[in-house]
Amino acid sequence: MKRFYKSVGIAEEESGFSVRLDNRPVKTPAKKPLMLPNRPLAEAVADEWDEQPENIDTYKMRLTRLANSAIDRVTEHRQAVIGEVAGFADTDLVCYRAAEPVPLAERQEAGWGPLVSWAADRYGIALSTTTGLLPVAQSVDSMRAVVTVVRSFDAFSLAGLHLVTSACGSVVLGLAVADGRIDGASACELSLLDETYQIENWGEDPETTKRRDGLLDDITAADRYLRLCKAVH
Repeated sequence: MKRFYKSVGIAEEESGFSVRLDNRPVKTPAKKPLMLPNRPLAEAVADEWDEQPENIDTYKMRLTRLANSAIDRVTEHRQAVIGEVAGFADTDLVCYRAAEPVPLAERQEAGWGPLVSWAADRYGIALSTTTGLLPVAQSVDSMRAVVTVVRSFDAFSLAGLHLVTSACGSVVLGLAVADGRIDGASACELSLLDETYQIENWGEDPETTKRRDGLLDDITAADRYLRLCKAVH
């Protein structure tokens, strides 16, 4: 898509902050006003539009895409999104450990173990871990605790939590990023522990490198987005 505007700005409205292109409000793909909850997030989204060259690359406008998702999807299908995020606790990445090789098992325990303990202490989400092949059953109380904390997120923050959780395959990692316990780069690294171990031993192909780089970009953008959602103007 060709860039069709010259100026980018924001305007304070009754319901938030709008992004304006040549003083016309931007709309989401569903044709709803792109209304942001605070000035810092609105300014960051406006910067993405302002940084676009002659040909707009919407894929790289990650903050805008997350805001669109919050408005078009999360607001309309909130309960479904909560269920999707909370559902990762059933098969959370950090709960499934390798028994061997020992170096990988030690790396998993060092990286994942403290976060499993943190989730239990911070939110009452006491997840069981296993080194077996069969799924491990999580307690009813822990699953309820996951739903409770995920439900506490507003639509904008929930969109960011959904991206990190689904990208990492772990609601524990998603909540740790949203809470500021770890940053997006660390979450991405932790989600790829097994793959990184294999790469160290067998090498990496260009497609894998590209996929990993894209994952890192998505998760670090979601981390920044979540921090902006909590910013005070």
